[in-house]
Amino acid sequence: MRFLTRFVERPVLASVVSLVILLLGLQSITSLTTRQFPEITSATININTPYIGADAELVRGFITTPLEQAISEAEGIDYLQSTSTQGQSSIQAYLELNYDPNDAVAQILTKINQVSNQLPPEAENSIVYVTSEAETDAMYIAFQSENLTPAEMTDFLNRAIRPRIETIDGIQQARIQGAQTLALRVWLDPRRMAALGVAPSDVQQALASSNYLAAIGQTRGSTFSLPLNAGTSIDDVDVFQRLIVRQNGNALVRLEDIAEVALGSEGYGSSTFINGRPAVFMEVEVAPEANLLSTIEQVNELFPRLQEDLPAGTSGTIVYDATVAIDSSIDEVVSALWQALAIVTVVILLFLGSWRSALVPVIAMPLSIVGAFFIMNMLGYSINLLTLLALILAIGTVVDDGVVIVENAMRHIEEGEDPDLAAKNTVKELASSIVAMNVVVLAVFLPVGLIGGLTGSLFTEFAYTIAGATLMSGIVGLTLSPMMCAKVLKPHSGDKKGIARWVDRGFRRTSTIYARLLGKALDARWVVLAVGAGILVSCWFLYSSAQRELAPPEDDGFLIVSAEADPNISIDQLERWTAQLVDIVAGFDSVDLAFANNAGEGGGSAFAGAVMKDWGEREHTQQELQPELNAAVQEVAGLQVSVISPSTLPGGGGGPPVQFVIASIDEPRAILEQSERIVQAANASGLFQFIDSDLTFDRLQGELEIDREKASALGVDIARLGQDLSTMLSEGYVNYFSLNERSYRVIPQVEREFRLHPEQLENYYVRANPDGPPGQGVSEAGGTLVPLSAFATITTDVRPSALSRFNQLNAAILSGVPAEGVSIGEAIEFLQGEAESLPQGYSVDYAGQSRQFVEEGSNIALAFGLAVILVFLTLAAQYESFRDPAVMLVSVPMSLAGALVFFALGVVSANIYTQIGLLALTGSIIRHGILLVEFANQIQRDEGADRRQAMEKAAALRLRSILMTTIATLIGLVPLLIASSGPGANSRFAISFVLGVSMAIGTLFTLFVVPALYTLVASKRSESAEGSKEGAGQGSGEMAGAAA
Repeated sequence: MRFLTRFVERPVLASVVSLVILLLGLQSITSLTTRQFPEITSATININTPYIGADAELVRGFITTPLEQAISEAEGIDYLQSTSTQGQSSIQAYLELNYDPNDAVAQILTKINQVSNQLPPEAENSIVYVTSEAETDAMYIAFQSENLTPAEMTDFLNRAIRPRIETIDGIQQARIQGAQTLALRVWLDPRRMAALGVAPSDVQQALASSNYLAAIGQTRGSTFSLPLNAGTSIDDVDVFQRLIVRQNGNALVRLEDIAEVALGSEGYGSSTFINGRPAVFMEVEVAPEANLLSTIEQVNELFPRLQEDLPAGTSGTIVYDATVAIDSSIDEVVSALWQALAIVTVVILLFLGSWRSALVPVIAMPLSIVGAFFIMNMLGYSINLLTLLALILAIGTVVDDGVVIVENAMRHIEEGEDPDLAAKNTVKELASSIVAMNVVVLAVFLPVGLIGGLTGSLFTEFAYTIAGATLMSGIVGLTLSPMMCAKVLKPHSGDKKGIARWVDRGFRRTSTIYARLLGKALDARWVVLAVGAGILVSCWFLYSSAQRELAPPEDDGFLIVSAEADPNISIDQLERWTAQLVDIVAGFDSVDLAFANNAGEGGGSAFAGAVMKDWGEREHTQQELQPELNAAVQEVAGLQVSVISPSTLPGGGGGPPVQFVIASIDEPRAILEQSERIVQAANASGLFQFIDSDLTFDRLQGELEIDREKASALGVDIARLGQDLSTMLSEGYVNYFSLNERSYRVIPQVEREFRLHPEQLENYYVRANPDGPPGQGVSEAGGTLVPLSAFATITTDVRPSALSRFNQLNAAILSGVPAEGVSIGEAIEFLQGEAESLPQGYSVDYAGQSRQFVEEGSNIALAFGLAVILVFLTLAAQYESFRDPAVMLVSVPMSLAGALVFFALGVVSANIYTQIGLLALTGSIIRHGILLVEFANQIQRDEGADRRQAMEKAAALRLRSILMTTIATLIGLVPLLIASSGPGANSRFAISFVLGVSMAIGTLFTLFVVPALYTLVASKRSESAEGSKEGAGQGSGEMAGAAA
């Protein structure tokens, strides 16, 4: 590589190369987009099919099962999960990571259409939509009004606010929670109906036949045509009230005679409160493939204009904005990058002792970082938390090339060479080492892009950004840095002065001490190697004792409070309980506001959110508040409450951290027995803050037992009976009516006071013998009215409130939160142990974060193994030896052991951040080994020294640059280590702590174990006698001389 000396001879050419890198990098910075994480598409296709009035078992058998069978044939589905509840089938198709959701929707819609004729005719059409796989949406907006009812508020938002938000590019949907969609409600009075001889079917028929949408066309004459409107539909409440339901002789029975007709809501089973006041929430969801930051920024820009258009007495407030934490996290990382560059600059100046020598690596360092942005732009990457973190971690690597170059040039100058010659000799001596070191880094990170899964999707940009910065560092180090040494450094002028003298004196003392210690270590090299072997063996035991989790918990300033009540609890009672819940949450000093969304009337569940104050305005972190809040909310009687931190990773899955699936073809009662056993064991273990199964037989259900013989004798038609009861109770709609250019449902139902308890149904009247002769209480169409009590009785039974299925098998899903200090790995391992005793035919699976945790466990190990193999083969090819790469690589397990000790002590957990940190360490620590072995080989060739002599001299020559690089790397990590709070701080601390500790301990081992192994197994490159006493003495003397 002697051609590289041309850059020393042609300084303009070297400057042009660096200026091109600078310009391309600066231009790339302006064109790169900013995101939280690399672009990852983690989508779920939701298929909701209403079957109003049907119980969970009916929904499962006739809606969920056939739809699941059809949907499972679509491509790109990771797993299917479904829930069948009262009147609703909900199927979630979780897609494989980065699978196109639009393609999946198209396939699923086709599959649904193929089986639509198999579904009950009363079932409504399936609603299919895409959501991102996360617990929380990007933004929550609360609207409160002093003048509008919730139904009126919902209608206004649907008309004026929601469309404007959904037109923003990147918005998936703006979903309204606590919505009470406007509808025409026909509140039936069963007593008046019975008195006037009106059956529910009469009401149903009158509404259906009198309110009909007719498209009758137009006239077409010889000169003009006229569009026609039949006026068969109704758009006025008064007209509805005057509808004729039946004729009793000459008397007409109108709808207003038996019912109250008014504008109301489709349902009254949900509500939302913020800090105790009623509200309507709008959840803004960003499309899985969209840029969250830029999309929500547009919503924030639009929001002031939306507020101006709100009706009088109505206000809107953004109560949660996920981008606040993201922006804060990005700002922290950018600040840490600048701090690291500044600190490392000072350290280099102190170590080199003069501003001239420090100028070389100080200029090369930011130039390499800026050049990395060009690589990022070429690869289509973005500026995100992980790529910015990669640049910080790359500082130690990119500064290494400059430090090695300038330190070696300074040594030649001190030996009497002029700066120009010193620079050329430095290039000749170090070119192969620098190339090898940079190729090794590329080889280390190449497997990350090949492993796939969440780890591969997240960290490919991270890995290749470090590789890009390293590549740029190599180019700058071989072109600009030698030229600057020739032009900036001065010829040797005798003794050094000032800080340079002080620094040089310190290194001389350090080198002398190191020379003595290394000599003793090589004299007892078998002991050193035995210690190294012991450390190597300990790595597995240390790692196996570490706590394992998907990612460290983060302080994003938001906690989820999940509450479950008895499924038979009314919405009124649920609201009273959640009011207490919100009061408790809002009472904490660290909480800014609290809100609750209730889903009663058969749901019995509530979702509350605790929005915390800004990080600088509170004393407690999210992790500190979570157990305190969880203990406090347990005081609310009637609710089973758990406090959850949202997942911090895209594609990490929503819901509680632990989601353990027990699946079988057995019926739910058999699965319930097994799931209850495991839940009881889990609760007794103390490993869980909360754990429960979604399969519970806790819902009281009324059973109408019909005496079919009596019903037949009375002339009761069973099909008509079902329709009558559905009209009175199910809240199903008949048709639509038009109001202000929008259509709304027409829903008949018995007034609430007549359906407070099951016994009241016995007083409902239905049509019997419809073809019989007219008479008292008889319609003109014939038939009599008979009470249900004449042929039916009401009993109650206990049924499951929801029936879950997982990949088309009946299932119980155990959801839990590990106790404080317990990792998700420990929790899952316990459940796996309990599941070993499940009967034959049962299987276990995972959902949400647990699924990602289990799947990602082997990916990192695979990447690490591939990296080590690639590095070994790359070095073997370059050095034409299998021995030398083995010596160079021995520093890797030594470094890993240093970090794994802290894994075992619980300082950090084994997660995807710390594991990637260990992978990044491989590329950094092996550079030390390459320098030592490369220089030792050169000394063997050039001076005829034996292996010990060569290594002792190489270690003395390279000690300064190794220590400088290590300390610069450690100092560069300080901004990440001291930022102990704020969004993303825990992840940044974990990866930087692992890298820092491993680098420090690994460097210590490298300085002793690598030389010891080199003297034993490295290739011989001279004819000198090996291992002679004379050679050993000469080696020690030469080392002391080199150190001096």
